[in-house]
Amino acid sequence: MTKITQKTLEAIRAEQSGTTIRDEGNLFGRIRAKADGTVTISFYYRFRWNEKLKDLSCGTWPSDSLAKIRAKRDAAKLSVAQGIDPGAQKKVSKHEAQEAITSGLAEMERLRAENLSIQELFDAWLADGVRRKDGNAELRRSFDADALPKIGKIAVKNLTEHDLRGLLRTMVARGVNRAAVVMRNNLTQMFAWAEKRRPWRQLLIDGNPMSLIEIEKIVSADYDMNNERDRILSPDEICELRDILDRMQATFEEAPNKRSTVQPIAKPTQRAFWIMLSTLCRVGEMLMAQWRHVDFETGEWFIPRENVKDNVGNLTVYLSTFALNQFRLLHEETGHSDWCFPARNKGGHVCVKSISKQVGDRQAMFKSSKDGNPRAPMKNRRHDNTLVLSGGANADWTPHDLRRTGSTMMQSLGVQMPVIHLCQNHILPGIKTGRHYFHHDYEQEMRSAWRLLGDRLTLILDRGIDGKVVLGNFALAA
Repeated sequence: MTKITQKTLEAIRAEQSGTTIRDEGNLFGRIRAKADGTVTISFYYRFRWNEKLKDLSCGTWPSDSLAKIRAKRDAAKLSVAQGIDPGAQKKVSKHEAQEAITSGLAEMERLRAENLSIQELFDAWLADGVRRKDGNAELRRSFDADALPKIGKIAVKNLTEHDLRGLLRTMVARGVNRAAVVMRNNLTQMFAWAEKRRPWRQLLIDGNPMSLIEIEKIVSADYDMNNERDRILSPDEICELRDILDRMQATFEEAPNKRSTVQPIAKPTQRAFWIMLSTLCRVGEMLMAQWRHVDFETGEWFIPRENVKDNVGNLTVYLSTFALNQFRLLHEETGHSDWCFPARNKGGHVCVKSISKQVGDRQAMFKSSKDGNPRAPMKNRRHDNTLVLSGGANADWTPHDLRRTGSTMMQSLGVQMPVIHLCQNHILPGIKTGRHYFHHDYEQEMRSAWRLLGDRLTLILDRGIDGKVVLGNFALAA
């Protein structure tokens, strides 16, 4: 029998497709030709087992060399000589190899599951465990800024109370006690969710580490855990704010070179200050307002519940003369848009954090960086103290303080607390059955409260022009 050589194989042409060649030792090759004329030969070893002929694949030339093909043939011949079916042996080897792969993959998955990180827990919680009104944007921002850089790579099973305490103390060290408390609350919620679900609960082998965190012992000793910020603007400061805004606006308008002059607070933002102060609205409620909800004829501003914190309900604000005038001035600036505070380069309203950022950026003396040092200027943001009131003696102020200031003024005017709560769109405290029996809408009382507040602000600002702030002696109108 002629022994096949490499040259023999190379000489085979596509026209021979379908024929079989034979080598010594019962090695056969089936010739096949591809569409492009390329020749391949599938080799098999033919042997007798239990009085039957069987074929065992030994490889395909040219992807397998002739030497490799013959080596497989020789190994199969040896198995037959030893009384072993090489075909069955091949199946067993293949099965064992598959089992080894499956077992290896299972082990890899087990190790991966055992070492899931805090980053992976956070991603899972964000996807399936929490849904905030802003689409979890603030939650992701705060974790990306403070939590994940510090503990994100730690395996859940290895996280300790000391890691968490270190994270929160780092935040407190830079003066953001409130942010640290909020982070504690969010971490507590995340781990409570994880405790009830696989695979996370198996990883908390030593229990929930957040249950060992006592935030009261981490925040600054002088921090109010109730977060009852009590900053209100005095009548003098209200006038000072008005004077700052007017002075900045006048300086800019009179400047021969406006590019080199400090930009004043945008006029819509100036109007926003006085609207918040005179209506007690939240900054988000105001910035999401649309002109279709402001009725200049009736002097009413409708705030739909979807714009209200926690969606507690719709609110109709009965605008005082003072507040209505602010809306009219605002309409001169933004009446071209559907929104009272339109975004500059895109549709919709401005970011609900925009005014808070503008106010904070102009009180830089109160801002600290993560290392506790004064905060460096931020790109495309102001960094000055132009909105600091009373020389900073009474600390910084925020847009929400305007809501508190207006509420306090109402209280000083003799407005009853339930009416103030309603003007703030709070749910009235009391027994749950009350809403089923008491349906008085307090419209007249609320109208009177907002009118009194507007009158007082008008008096303060009018008299403040002469440098004499008159508080007045007010009483609730009948």
